[in-house]
Amino acid sequence: MDITSLRDFLGRLQRGELGIEEALRTLSQLPVQRVAEFAQLDGERAIRQGVPEVVFGERKTPEQIGKLVSRLRELGQAVLVTRLSAEGGQAALVAAPEGRYDPLSRTFHAKAPGPERKPEGVVAVVCAGTTDIPVAEEACVTVGFVGAAATRHFDVGVSGIHRLLGRAQDLREADAIVVCAGMEGALPSVVAGLVPRPVIAVPTSVGYGASLGGLAALFAMLNSCAANVSVVNIDNGFSAGFQAALIARGRATARSGER
Repeated sequence: MDITSLRDFLGRLQRGELGIEEALRTLSQLPVQRVAEFAQLDGERAIRQGVPEVVFGERKTPEQIGKLVSRLRELGQAVLVTRLSAEGGQAALVAAPEGRYDPLSRTFHAKAPGPERKPEGVVAVVCAGTTDIPVAEEACVTVGFVGAAATRHFDVGVSGIHRLLGRAQDLREADAIVVCAGMEGALPSVVAGLVPRPVIAVPTSVGYGASLGGLAALFAMLNSCAANVSVVNIDNGFSAGFQAALIARGRATARSGER
């Protein structure tokens, strides 16, 4: 249950469409959702933070994934599972057939029940090369889950910088920007020099030996001379997309307040 669904819930209670005992039972179940013996879901996180708890799928069994997704759906929440295997994806689809498993980003996403919610703000997701796309797609899926819209600008690395310069105006119009790059990790600094927006850099584990599994890109991004660059962990498209979407939503809220 998030703020929007909580308003709907209280409205149903006010109109008499929901009994007091049923409402009390639902609210009493929110704080901690015990799932078998292996997990305790934070049922109130969507109310506190505006976004439901996200499930990290790596090393969880398909059975565990299925039970977690089922419980989240029982709470009336949107679902996002990251780092998910194909077997885990199938288990998630059984629990929430309306959802979608994406093998490229290794994510499963199911929207919250009820009316379609309009995205707030725009996040531009940029990646240097085709090999970086899985991380960029994880960011895109996360942006949508948090409640913003994502635009994709892929394969625009610095070795052919004219490809990036042709997208400069589109990038300036976004509310926040995520940039994924491996190798020497130069792309976020270049993008940041073109735009008046926060840039969240994601080093990827792409490159030959001296790239050290993404450490070279991470160090380069941490040492960026562009003041509007911040950096998340290697291959962490999820955190980058999450933060960028929060920024975009905040800017969208500010614009609507000005009107």
